[in-house]
Amino acid sequence: MKLYASLASPYTRKVRIVLAEKHIDCDLEVVDVAPVDNPVNQHNPLGKVPTLVLDDGTALYDSRVIVEFLDNASPASRLIPESNRERVAVRRWEALADGVTDAGLLVRYESLRPKSRQSADWVAKQLAKVRRGLARLDADLGTEDWCHGDRYTLADIALGCCLGWLDFRRPGGLDWRAEYPHLVRHYDRLMERPEFAETAPRT
Repeated sequence: MKLYASLASPYTRKVRIVLAEKHIDCDLEVVDVAPVDNPVNQHNPLGKVPTLVLDDGTALYDSRVIVEFLDNASPASRLIPESNRERVAVRRWEALADGVTDAGLLVRYESLRPKSRQSADWVAKQLAKVRRGLARLDADLGTEDWCHGDRYTLADIALGCCLGWLDFRRPGGLDWRAEYPHLVRHYDRLMERPEFAETAPRT
């Protein structure tokens, strides 16, 4: 298998951590998807990373689809529970963490536009989403060791990738560490895990 990736992408990081947890070997090809014509287009019509190309040439895209495939590809270290209610609970954490990241990315993309074309109202709207999402995640986590239940799951991975990207890019100057103590504690614990430390976002 081959993973088309960006080392700065929080969604690529999520897939790389799941690969490590599942002990699945996979080639990594770092690509630049900024150009209209880029190497990912032939596998993913959206031209986005992460894109996973399987041994038979089938391409999987969207990190949520990829991690579900990987979790079912090996029985080792199951990250998504099998029972419906627990599975939905874990995927709900993932959806909110990804949504916070999506809003943060929109803030960053807006900051890269020419100053005269940037919208302060748009940035404020997206940052409000980020703060509401982080407040919910912080409250739901509380003093628990893990996002869901009594063990490490995809929920923790998705949350960790979100927080790591916010640390890395600080969209809109956001200092989430000053506002959400439960999330700070949890992310710092996650960074003690080798798969988190080794995949920390970078350019």
